[in-house]
Formats: sequence, C-alpha cells, structure tokens
Amino acid sequence: MRDPNNPCIFCFPKKKDFIFENELAYVTKDTYPVSKFHSLIIPKRCVKSYFDLTLKEILACNKLIKKLKKNIEKKDKSVKGFNIGTNSGKAAGQSINHCHIHLIPRRINDVKNPQGGVRAVISSKQHYVRKK
Repeated sequence: MRDPNNPCIFCFPKKKDFIFENELAYVTKDTYPVSKFHSLIIPKRCVKSYFDLTLKEILACNKLIKKLKKNIEKKDKSVKGFNIGTNSGKAAGQSINHCHIHLIPRRINDVKNPQGGVRAVISSKQHYVRKK
C-alpha cells in the first residue's frame, strides 16, 4: 500500500481532477466518499492543519466551499443539508498530513437518525437529550 504522505498526494494533484480552483486552493472528489458528491477543499500550500492556514487561505477555501455547495444543490435536488469538517492531528483521524476540508452532502434518511451530526466522530456522544 502506497503512503499518501510520501510524496504528499495533495501536493501533486492532477489538474484534470479539479472541480474548481482559485489562486490558493482547489476542489476534488473524495477518493473514499461517504455520500454522492463528497468533495475535498485543499489549500495549495502544503500545511498540515486548518489551524496553520493563513486568513487568505481560509477565505479562499471558504469561497470554494460556497461555490461547491451551490453547484451540488444545482446538480442534485435530493441534497437537503451538508456536513463540513476537517481532521486535525492523528487523534482526530487525520491520515494525510496536508490540510483538507470535507464537504459532505446529506439527504433525508441517508442515516437512521442524523441528530448530532458531526458529534458522531465520537459515536457514543452523537445522540443526546436536550436539557430543559
């Protein structure tokens, strides 16, 4: 099995695989999508964590996230929500040491109970009863 960090797969992307790009970031499909149109927004500079991005890089990524969201909604009317997330550090599940942001389209009934959304990263904490 090839190590995705040696060389970094996000540092040498194939332009033909770009969905969108701007000066500081690009969008590509996730290789292991959890839903149709699951995509990655990737800064062009090799930086490990979202927390290491410059403000300009964050804004560039956010512009692509919004553009991608609109594009997905236009292509697929069944999309009724989105999850946005990034894994920062091995303990958080980061396996490629180049910052990348997931945009995951969600559809009604794609899971039995979506309550808690991103809280599912710690499965026992996903579902909760709201305090009065």
